[in-house]
Amino acid sequence: MDSKSNSELARLEDAARAAWLYYVAKNTQDEIAQKLEVSRQSAQRLVALAVTEGLIKVRLDHPIAKCMELAEQLKHRFSLLECEIVPSDPSDESSVHGLAQTSATVLERYLKSAQPKTLAFGTGRALKACIDELPSMQCPQHKIVSLLGNMMSDGSASAFDIVVSMANRVQAKHYPMPLPVIANSVTEKNILHELAPIKSILALVEQADATFVGIGQIGEQSPLLLDGFIDQDKLNELVNDKAAGEIISWVYDHQGQLLAHPINQLVMSAPLIPNANKPVYGVAAGKNKVNAIFAALQGGLINSLITNEYTAEQILAKK
Repeated sequence: MDSKSNSELARLEDAARAAWLYYVAKNTQDEIAQKLEVSRQSAQRLVALAVTEGLIKVRLDHPIAKCMELAEQLKHRFSLLECEIVPSDPSDESSVHGLAQTSATVLERYLKSAQPKTLAFGTGRALKACIDELPSMQCPQHKIVSLLGNMMSDGSASAFDIVVSMANRVQAKHYPMPLPVIANSVTEKNILHELAPIKSILALVEQADATFVGIGQIGEQSPLLLDGFIDQDKLNELVNDKAAGEIISWVYDHQGQLLAHPINQLVMSAPLIPNANKPVYGVAAGKNKVNAIFAALQGGLINSLITNEYTAEQILAKK
């Protein structure tokens, strides 16, 4: 239940209206004050409140030459279908500002299609931020399908599963995968993958018109460790075995090949298909992601990339 009082909700309503007049209708603060019958100072405070409450989502609609040049270089070097590069914060190499907004813009292109689309999704922080940037939409013609399980080994929900929240936002039919991310045994994995609903979901994944995945690094701040899918000992094993990254929990080496490690025998996710003929967007950026993204590109595990200037430059500098 919303904890805000009626007066607070009413003030947010006024803030949203003031922000719409300012950012969309291009009214001055004097005009807003007149239309809302408040003082100019109150109008200014309402617009500021809309910003601080996160009611305003900003998207830059102007190409930046350097970003475009980096995108073209990456497309040429790795034979990418699509590449979007966002500006970097010069003071923060690990900043991912702008990544979510650009990813949401790409995703909206598919969602706005009148033709039915099947869209497949991984999980993770970058993709969750992307979904949070989507506007409310009515897309009953589309199907949204998960690439991996939405449960931890104890049955609790995965914190960064996004299919259900996205479907609620865009009103599309959705297909979460009711499985643990990693099985306890190969026997358990085989039994669960034989269930008819799981077969149906995996078949939908094969038909996906576009796929969106996050890219996790192996090592410091590894999502597999942070999210509780593996322990420190298992992570140390992967590091010693020269793992570079993971996509939907499939672990791969520095050439982008699946690692010959027992964990990959237990991953319940849909298979990774190298050099797919439909877009597979990797959404990731930051200093600690460079090696994982580079390896994924080399192995053809993704064929489209959404990242930032800093990360793009670091990737292109690698031989």
